[in-house]
Amino acid sequence: MKTGIGISDDNRLKVATALNALLADEFVLYTKTRNAHWNVEGPDFHTKHVFFEEQYEQLDEIMDSVAERIRSIGHYAIATLASFLQHTHLTEQSREKNDSQGFIHELLTDHENIIIFLRENINVFANDYKDLGTSDYITGLMETHEKMAWMLRAHLK
Repeated sequence: MKTGIGISDDNRLKVATALNALLADEFVLYTKTRNAHWNVEGPDFHTKHVFFEEQYEQLDEIMDSVAERIRSIGHYAIATLASFLQHTHLTEQSREKNDSQGFIHELLTDHENIIIFLRENINVFANDYKDLGTSDYITGLMETHEKMAWMLRAHLK
């Protein structure tokens, strides 16, 4: 059935393509945060183990909402590991040391990259693609990532 929500098919496809790239970024960041949760070591192990768990649970909810946004505009969300790696802007990192500071620096960089991607697309979605709903959605998502980044940054002081 055709999706008749007042946004052209071409614009909905462009939005869905960008949102699928975002979904890939969210999935990679989720996985990296899980890795930090599972593998962090050091004298601050317990507090960081719990902290990383809180963050990956938030990212799990974000991933679901991004996928649902893609579906709500009439497209399918990517959902394979290969497609996530193909569409992400982020990189996987391997490390020799599993200290909390290293994990935090890496995760902070990824959150900041997602924030920049979201900020760059707010007006594009609204003005170029005539999708105010997705523009509003990613504005709220940007604010969520800004808060998560602040929480990570606060551990580096």
